[in-house]
Amino acid sequence: MRVTLKLATSLDGKIATASGESRWITGPEAREEVHRLRLTHMAVMVGVETAIADDPELTVRLPGKAVMAQPIRIVLDSRLRLPLTSKLVRDAHRIPTVVLSTEKSNKRLTDAGVRVIEVAEKDGRVDPEAAVRVLEQLPLVAVMIEGGGQVAASFLSGGLVDAIEWFRAPIVLGDEGRPAVGAFVLKDLAAAPRFRRTTVQLVGEDVWERYERA
Repeated sequence: MRVTLKLATSLDGKIATASGESRWITGPEAREEVHRLRLTHMAVMVGVETAIADDPELTVRLPGKAVMAQPIRIVLDSRLRLPLTSKLVRDAHRIPTVVLSTEKSNKRLTDAGVRVIEVAEKDGRVDPEAAVRVLEQLPLVAVMIEGGGQVAASFLSGGLVDAIEWFRAPIVLGDEGRPAVGAFVLKDLAAAPRFRRTTVQLVGEDVWERYERA
């Protein structure tokens, strides 16, 4: 399975202000490209913190184009905290929605149309390697991660990210802003995940950089 990490950040790598405000860091042209990227993936994935804070739809919405086959929405939710009022749950009967959790299936979510799959735990969260194995069995061949910082960190540190789609806006949010990649420990520089830049282009006022795993 190919895993792509999508980032939409400030120049200093932040995805939100200290208060959590993130709409919108990047401009409309960049956001439209993200929708086109979703169209090329079988599934899009977020952590539960992003699902709660941003309440995303994670659907493909393009001007003048009706998209019938939507990507599967996946939420990493170790403690099954995804609210029934969230957009992801409210239309789960219409668009396939999967929750990967370290807890057993929850009737509250399954009755709403969400598929809950129990996976192994690592450091109190969903084990990213176990998540990849489960998604490969669905089967999925291309998944795009869209947030948040801790999910990005766990997949990067586990060597599970094959490509990065990075949209950078010409703003600076400072040290108190929320980082695009959360904390993980490296023993030395040689252990750092490495990527090679393949393209750079302007989209509106933003820069779109594309990377492949080195």
